[in-house]
Amino acid sequence: MSASSVLTVSDDLPLVTARPVHSGKVRSVYFLRPEDSRRLIEERGYAVAPHSDLAIMVISDRLSAFDCLWRSHNYHGVPAKGAALNAIAAHWFSTFDAQGLTPHHLLEMPHPMVWIVRQARPVMIEAIARRYITGSLWRAYARGERLVGGVRLSDGLEQFQRLPELLFTPSTKGVIRNVPGVPETDDAPLAPAVLREHHKAFALHDEGQLDACVSALHSGFEVIEDSLAARGDLLVDTKFEFGIAPSRSGGEELIYMDEVGTPDSSRIWRRDDWEAGHPREHSKEQFRDALLSWVDDRELLLDSRRMEERAIYARNHAVPDEFFLDLSNTYVAQAENILGASLPVIDRPRDAMLDLLNEQFGLVR
Repeated sequence: MSASSVLTVSDDLPLVTARPVHSGKVRSVYFLRPEDSRRLIEERGYAVAPHSDLAIMVISDRLSAFDCLWRSHNYHGVPAKGAALNAIAAHWFSTFDAQGLTPHHLLEMPHPMVWIVRQARPVMIEAIARRYITGSLWRAYARGERLVGGVRLSDGLEQFQRLPELLFTPSTKGVIRNVPGVPETDDAPLAPAVLREHHKAFALHDEGQLDACVSALHSGFEVIEDSLAARGDLLVDTKFEFGIAPSRSGGEELIYMDEVGTPDSSRIWRRDDWEAGHPREHSKEQFRDALLSWVDDRELLLDSRRMEERAIYARNHAVPDEFFLDLSNTYVAQAENILGASLPVIDRPRDAMLDLLNEQFGLVR
């Protein structure tokens, strides 16, 4: 795939917006003006509250791992990554709709790298669900920790073992300040009791909204897990993000936000590999594993106290091209397996997106 098909800068589109663009690790969010939101809700027939505020989300091919952006010698992004992730998440959102699960923010995907979404007040929790003992959970267990997500794990568990129940292990989304028992850092582990007691600090009005998050986490995980199992894959762990948005009935409702069930936010194994006792990663974890084997100092990537040093290292070191190309193959294979169709080949995505957003949506300045 040519370098011209890789989109690494996604926050420079000349769109009419209500406030500055938010550029995250992978996606950029363009917040639409109220008048454009109202117009599109009417023109496109979106099934949302008529006073909802909308946004354009543009996914990039950037690769973030260990909280840093990485590049290879010839690629500054992973070819086809953005289109694959968008397609997979859109598929799961559609499946959630069909099964009557909690609503979500995705309204339309007019281009493989563009979403039209409704804005919501983010719940400041990374809602992580774990089905197998691996990764950071296994490292903590091997150190002797037994209380995880409010559940006490028994002694004698082995690495890669399926857990007796789905674990909810929340962490902070952003820095939460002045809450007893919560470190003032992003991605800090949250004790369920602390989360419940201080739910308002995480943008939850009441404990009922927290219960709704936990319920949506379980139901979403099970839908994705069952579908992947039919293809011979295991959903090992994943994360969900939630928001509170206006409902059509006049109140508020909990919705899924961000992405769901992608190999960027989930661990996925082949069942036959796991049954043989040697699971291999078919997700972004394969890049993490390759990176850990490639660097001279593994602790640089694992020690959160060395974040500044790690960021400098990532800026100054290009990884081998095969790391990016192997990951690209994984993303594309997962997308095509889940969708049952080929991904479109996208050349010069920025130009195509601008043409579409101008001609069909009237949002280009």
